[in-house]
Amino acid sequence: MGREILPHERELRAWLRKRVATPSDVDDIVQECYCRLAQLRNVAHIENGRAYLFSMARNMLQQQLKSARVVHLETIADLDAAQGCDELSPERIASARGELRRVQSALEALTERARRIFLLRRVDGMSQKDIAELLDVSETVVENDASRSLRKVLHLLTEPDIADLPAAAKGGRAHARSR
Repeated sequence: MGREILPHERELRAWLRKRVATPSDVDDIVQECYCRLAQLRNVAHIENGRAYLFSMARNMLQQQLKSARVVHLETIADLDAAQGCDELSPERIASARGELRRVQSALEALTERARRIFLLRRVDGMSQKDIAELLDVSETVVENDASRSLRKVLHLLTEPDIADLPAAAKGGRAHARSR
């Protein structure tokens, strides 16, 4: 995988320099991309290393901009325009739908509270404290459920046979309740 990604680092850094405020932000995003790539157990789903790398960086940059207090409208417009650069082939659409189904199956394997905490934390970006207040539970419960849920979802997503079977998701839910 490194042979498909490393040659694009210079181009990625140039692209990021046009869009971020400081060189350290560029370094942080590139480093985070490499960390996330290193954590992947299977890279078979990656058809175009360059496109995957740039998509990851663009998503991280969008998250960074969303969390910033001041966002330049030109930067958001540039990112929106860059999003249209990736060609959405029928194969990529089918692959994305398959991944979405796998994520949904993995989420179905969680208890209702764990799923809600996971989504509030990972999708909505809420803090543990805010989630605890919303659900009327302790921050420790939120932290533990979020951690266990993330491990379980990652496990199910990296085990194709498990995540693709709806029965496994139901069995996982029953197992999670028995703990």
